[in-house]
Amino acid sequence: MMRRMKPSQSKTLMLRDLRIHCTHWGRDDAPLLVMLHGWGDAGASFQFVVDALQHDWHVVAPDWRGFGGSAWADGGYWFPDYLADLDALLDVLSPGAPVHLVGHSMGGNIACLYAGIRPRRVASVVAIDAFGLADRPADEAPGRYEKWLNSLSATPPWRQYDSVEALAERLRRRNPRLDVAKSIFLAGVLGKPCDPAGVSLAADPAHQRVNPVLYRRAEAEACWRRARAPVMWIEPEDESLRRELGVDAAQIANAKACFSDFREHLIADAGHNLHHDVPEQVARLVEDFVLAAQETRRD
Repeated sequence: MMRRMKPSQSKTLMLRDLRIHCTHWGRDDAPLLVMLHGWGDAGASFQFVVDALQHDWHVVAPDWRGFGGSAWADGGYWFPDYLADLDALLDVLSPGAPVHLVGHSMGGNIACLYAGIRPRRVASVVAIDAFGLADRPADEAPGRYEKWLNSLSATPPWRQYDSVEALAERLRRRNPRLDVAKSIFLAGVLGKPCDPAGVSLAADPAHQRVNPVLYRRAEAEACWRRARAPVMWIEPEDESLRRELGVDAAQIANAKACFSDFREHLIADAGHNLHHDVPEQVARLVEDFVLAAQETRRD
């Protein structure tokens, strides 16, 4: 059984001519934490971490464009747009002060890049299982572009489920660490009603298209080296995702060395979605790290 959930509010902003949905917890005058979700997720799924926070915070978790309750982008999805959307969001939430960022997976990668691109806008970064992708060789480019072109005319819809409970069961199959209560909540966050009946994912199906732009790890590392805020990675001890993505130990070591103020915490018995699997541990690490960063800035 989950503990009593902290109440949240849904608010919508117009950012870069697109309607962006945000989930808010806490008082507007409390210290700000911005939480950034990963691919296929939505901001409200940080609920379990927020419930475990011990201090007063104003937590804001946007839904990236094309995910959750945010509007879909007609021209598809390009990674630099996430950086620009975050930049616009922070101009609204905290135009005069640097911000503490907490990001999971894709959201953590965005936060780490942004910390180097706009170093004065970031007070600290917590990246949850967000270590970048493997570098891709140039000879993959022709096939990748061809696959992308083909997907533009044949993007399939998401699978439909008979009910929220059916989607929740699917989530539990993908992550056996989820209990029924958490999976039902997440199904409500990630799903939406569809015609004639049932539930499908709320995200834009266009997210299924392959990215035609190859990942260049050297470019990410160049951004990371410019970061001045303290950075903490929270990682599962299980390295299966890193192996699946082809990110080897040397690449991980190089990444850690890029950050001038870096630390790492490994968590046992957790998968990629640590904010779902072990939210109490994640919340404790986040609070201790952010509070320490605040004290350092005051000194």
